[in-house]
Amino acid sequence: MTSAAEADRAGAGGHAADPGEGHGEGHGEGHGEGHGEGHGHGHGHGGDGHEHGHGHGHGQMFDPRGETAEALAKLDKSDSYLWQIENVELTTVGIDVGSATSHLMVSRVRLQRMADAHSSRFVVHTRELVYRSSVLFTPYLDSGDIDTVRLGDFVRGELEHSGLGRGDIDSGAVILTGEALKRRNARAIADLFADESGRFVCASAGHKLETFLAAHGSGAVELSRERSEPLLHIDIGGGTTKLALIADGEIVGSAAIEVGARLVALDGRRVVRMDQPAEAVARRLGIPLAIGAELSVADEERLAAEFAAIVLAFATGEVQGASPILTELILFDDRPSDVRPSGVSFSGGVAEMIYGESAAGFRDLGAPIARGIRHDLDEGRYGTLLRPSADPIRATAIGASQFTVSVSGNTLGISDPDILPLVNVPVVAPAVDLATAGAAEIAKAISVAREPVEEDALVKARAVTVQWSGPPSYARLRELAEGIAEGFADHLERGRPLVVLLDVDLARSLHRLLTDELSVSAPLVCVDSLSLAAFDYVDLGALVQPAEVVPLIVKSLLFDAGGSTR
Repeated sequence: MTSAAEADRAGAGGHAADPGEGHGEGHGEGHGEGHGEGHGHGHGHGGDGHEHGHGHGHGQMFDPRGETAEALAKLDKSDSYLWQIENVELTTVGIDVGSATSHLMVSRVRLQRMADAHSSRFVVHTRELVYRSSVLFTPYLDSGDIDTVRLGDFVRGELEHSGLGRGDIDSGAVILTGEALKRRNARAIADLFADESGRFVCASAGHKLETFLAAHGSGAVELSRERSEPLLHIDIGGGTTKLALIADGEIVGSAAIEVGARLVALDGRRVVRMDQPAEAVARRLGIPLAIGAELSVADEERLAAEFAAIVLAFATGEVQGASPILTELILFDDRPSDVRPSGVSFSGGVAEMIYGESAAGFRDLGAPIARGIRHDLDEGRYGTLLRPSADPIRATAIGASQFTVSVSGNTLGISDPDILPLVNVPVVAPAVDLATAGAAEIAKAISVAREPVEEDALVKARAVTVQWSGPPSYARLRELAEGIAEGFADHLERGRPLVVLLDVDLARSLHRLLTDELSVSAPLVCVDSLSLAAFDYVDLGALVQPAEVVPLIVKSLLFDAGGSTR
């Protein structure tokens, strides 16, 4: 890690014969200074006392980014000055809280400044898994709410066992799925990490976002980039099964169904948990299923076999002859009919048993469902079984990278400075080419991109990142403004804050179009010189006077080595 003192030294990016006449500042958790005969600009990076600064000034100076990308890649820590201004190391934690199980992972991530000249953006260079926790059965109170006291004890105990102190953790991500999504649970779990000063992203992952996270975290998205044929990724959780249809590294469709390993939980042969989908399927099969009652091995196998058959029919689209209850269990399905996968991959606790990597069950339906799916795989009914590189049961975010960027006041548009600060705002990244798209197409792309994050009720604000292409003009900027206003119409009508992030210097002009010409009255912040992506979260600090800049911290969810959002 880079210390604050080293960051200050690293910030002295320009050395002149007569230093001190110029200066640079970085705003954020870290800071940097540049000395030279002109002026400098600094970018900060920090987390709990670990700071990285960079500054540059005009004059006789050494610019390490004049080196080639190949030379930068060869730097090591022995080149202390060069290495420290081009690299950041973070210790990051990923915590997954689901209906059935909870676990955490600790990773050490190295970020390297992009080799492009004058770039302030750091991208993931390497990542190393340094600790993997045991798997905890998610604890519940008699009321049915998650026991956050026991959950907190588990997290603290595992972090202590990892040898890390609180001050050693730079950032993290808490992903809530299944039962953890319920409002009381989500708020209580978020409060567990409320004293971490924004270092932890707490993401409430609804069915669609969880589908995306599993596809990325399992390595399936990365695997699809390496193949010339589409693939289907299936994540089987405690209460739901999520499907992602992937082609050329892009998720082109997704779906979810109420089938999961934890729909029935057993203590010996006695039923201690029973969810409605299991009750409905059991009733159709004539299986007596009730809390406190015994469930025979034969009936357990029949129930699990029916669920395995439902997963097969839903995944392949071969619904003829399938259980009539299938349609009642579908949560959503937006997979295109013209993309047919040739192979399939799995994640979730059931996946370990499907791949033959674990024979141990969790006192639920997981093991018999896995046997049913494995039988169908052996019969060739799913296509080729593929194995992504990530750990199947931990196919979720492993943490969050973090860096700060200073935004110049003369390109900032903000309707009400009092709405700041905003913390952990999820970023929407619409897939649209602004060179050709009109307002309607932009609005549609925004609506599609919003779907996964709209399930997150923990944060009311939203951010949209836009990549401009081609020369600016009033007509094109007006189309963009109309597209944003239409794509976020319901959000803005509720008076919720919207942050617009552009990669070019058009923020103030766009802000004026939205507020003056399109009468957007909701809190609006437009900033530029930023290029973000899906699964990014952004913090905006209070307006800094008299410079009139807003410090930003961008936190990107990181996935295990097999998967990447980039």
